[in-house]
Amino acid sequence: MSVYLDNAATTRPCEPAVSAVFQCMVEDYGNPSSLHKLGLNAEQRVEDARKAIAAALVCDPQCITFTSGATECNNTAVFGAAQNYGKRKKKIVVSAIEHPSVAEPIKYLEEKSGFEVVRIKPSRNGEISEEDFMSAVDEDTFFASCMLVNNETGSIQPVRKVFSYIKRNFPECITHCDAVQGFMKIPIRSADLFADIIVVSGHKVHAVKGVGAMFVKKGIRIPPMLMGGGQERGKRSGTESVPLISGFGAAVRALMPTMSVAHENAEKITAYLLKKLSRLDYVTVNSIAENRSPYITNFSVEGIRSEIMLHFLETQNVYVSSGSACSKGAHSSVLTALGIPDRLADSAIRVSIGRTTTMGEIDALINAVQEGYGKLAKK
Repeated sequence: MSVYLDNAATTRPCEPAVSAVFQCMVEDYGNPSSLHKLGLNAEQRVEDARKAIAAALVCDPQCITFTSGATECNNTAVFGAAQNYGKRKKKIVVSAIEHPSVAEPIKYLEEKSGFEVVRIKPSRNGEISEEDFMSAVDEDTFFASCMLVNNETGSIQPVRKVFSYIKRNFPECITHCDAVQGFMKIPIRSADLFADIIVVSGHKVHAVKGVGAMFVKKGIRIPPMLMGGGQERGKRSGTESVPLISGFGAAVRALMPTMSVAHENAEKITAYLLKKLSRLDYVTVNSIAENRSPYITNFSVEGIRSEIMLHFLETQNVYVSSGSACSKGAHSSVLTALGIPDRLADSAIRVSIGRTTTMGEIDALINAVQEGYGKLAKK
């Protein structure tokens, strides 16, 4: 039996998503820009998916733009905001624990274009201080970015409080939220976040890889990164990947009604996991935020490097991550920002449960960790 506990990296596509993808490949395979029936059918598939994503975010479907994934969305948001709103104002305020697809574009603007960047560090529990963030924003700030749920520790950030303050006091500042790890896991209403831009991803919510979506509030002008045929109302040129987009919409429609039930189950599974981990005196739990997602737990097995434990667990058919899967095993900037000592950061394991995770699978994980520690720890 395989125990898959790396759902923050990617999820297994659900049957409705797979079915939608297949149907679009063998039946509704037309180009959505074509005017004939097959083209119109494909266009309808895209619009149906747009409505599904919009319903989940409680927004106008016309505010949703499909892309190749969250990385493209975040790059478009950062560079587009800089192009349109960063000519007179030169300051960016961002949390220090952002996903690389946000952090790296901002670093590029800082190093190559001379923008001032203020990075708000979190406390040891993984939450940024809303007071620190709000006090850093001023009249020269054109862009503020804060993720909703951290992808390594699961900590939920005070996006609503921070962004509502910014919009009251500095309404021209563009607010951006990477909501990838929160979408379809915790309720998200676009208006409640006070975010001008919200980014979500398909393959994190049981759709397929290669598709993401970006909410852009009406009136916010973010120029496209890709120009050409003017698809997606001129916001993202290139023929839409109808199968992937349709699969994304199908997954959201299928899973949205049971989101609260899934969340309750995730809380029970994580409570069980934490109880089991607390009995291992060589394990330190790094996910200690009071306000956090139950889907992600980060812990360290002292004395054993992450990749060594990860590969041992793999021999036991238990699959976890050593951090952000998008960083290919690089040293965790998130854990460093939290002030976690190198000896613990270097041995950190991220467990990210899914909708179907069972307590029996948690038992299998704990047993494998115990066996791994017994074999790998230095005597």
